[in-house]
Amino acid sequence: MSEELKVRISDYKIATPPDSLITIALGSCVGIAVYDPKTKVGGLSHIMLPDSKLFKPPYKVEKFADLAIPQMVKEIKQLARTEKLVAKIAGGASMFQFSSQSDGESIGDRNIKAVIDCLNELNIPLLGQQTGGNTGRTMMVDLEEFKVTVRSANRDISVL
Repeated sequence: MSEELKVRISDYKIATPPDSLITIALGSCVGIAVYDPKTKVGGLSHIMLPDSKLFKPPYKVEKFADLAIPQMVKEIKQLARTEKLVAKIAGGASMFQFSSQSDGESIGDRNIKAVIDCLNELNIPLLGQQTGGNTGRTMMVDLEEFKVTVRSANRDISVL
């Protein structure tokens, strides 16, 4: 019997088919699905912030792109016994406009950049993304085929 595993903000989960993964409330946060096509081991992370450098420990590793993605990837590689992973991402919306944003980059923009940079550092190809904009999203990951369905708050649905 399959189970839909819910990934909350600042968390990640790893699973295999027939289970699937889902995360909701991706506003400025980014959902990162990482997958091994051969063994079908996959993970979904819901990061909230781009990096941990401005924070003092102890902190929740799963909250930050620079910490959560490498940790999740390490666990997937241990389970899948492979180095050949692929990824898809969604989220990073500009949900709030602050007049103090002098650099023009929203937290969503910084999250997207941090996630892509981290995937590049880990040599994980990014196969698809639905990022930016100004609406929240839900991200669902089918681990059988690595079909990622993204539903926007305005009910638009796309498949990555």
